Amino acid sequence: MQWRGVIPAITTPFREDLSIDYEFLASHCKWLVESGCAGVVALGSLGEGATLTHREKRQVLETCAKAIGDRAYVVSGVSALSTEDAIHCARTAEEAGCDGLMVLPPYVYVGDWREMREHVGAVLSATPLPAMLYNNPIAYKVDFLPAQVVELMDAYPTLKAIKESSADVRRIAALRALAGDRLEILCGVDDLIVEAVYAGAVGWIAGLVNAFPVESVNLFQSAMDGDKEKAFEIYRWFLPLLRMDTVPKFVQLIKLVQQEVGMGSQRVRPPRLPLVGRELDEARAVLAEAMAHKPRR
Repeated sequence: MQWRGVIPAITTPFREDLSIDYEFLASHCKWLVESGCAGVVALGSLGEGATLTHREKRQVLETCAKAIGDRAYVVSGVSALSTEDAIHCARTAEEAGCDGLMVLPPYVYVGDWREMREHVGAVLSATPLPAMLYNNPIAYKVDFLPAQVVELMDAYPTLKAIKESSADVRRIAALRALAGDRLEILCGVDDLIVEAVYAGAVGWIAGLVNAFPVESVNLFQSAMDGDKEKAFEIYRWFLPLLRMDTVPKFVQLIKLVQQEVGMGSQRVRPPRLPLVGRELDEARAVLAEAMAHKPRR
């Protein structure tokens, strides 16, 4: 498992009856990899993992692993209400053929460091799969500080990377100062990717990539190559869309964009509902403006 490059946090496609469309899921994964992505992360927040049954989660992971094969990596999001359930999710991912784990704090309960250390440690110990810690204090109200991340790395050697979504680019330098090259740092905020790369991030767990994989890969690679002119040309065009990844209805917005470009459906599972009215009109207007000024590849 190489924790580098553009790794989409994939959406979960639904049919009209809201059952999972596994056929489209497989084709979507293939398209993303063929467009230059290094792998996929399934069952994350964008994948509506909290609305899926255990059986569905296993089948999603098996579908991704079969579709991608050995051409790229499949990472499973691990999130649950209880530590026992999270351990079960991690072991299911291993059985389904995943290459790595993305470990989240437990849903709902916001624990202190002692509790979060035990929870994450139990998941990291459950399988030999390499893991990425997901730090998103904005959404989950748990903030894994740089010193705590290093403490986890020292105790659990399967922890190899972090998806840093605090939206504080200074965290990247702080993590690098303490962890050195032992930790791979990936940006988890779409509209911070160029700044994150220049601060030292080596990967991007991306959202809008579900609809624009080629553009996402070109943006990331230009930033990594130090081609600032090209990177900022793409970034300026992409930013209005990338900002859709940072608001409460990011799932609905990203799925809407997928639908509008012909690569998916806006269907979501309740309690989420598809966008309507002013929200829908505004989102379509942003996309229309972007499509009218799309940069050459």
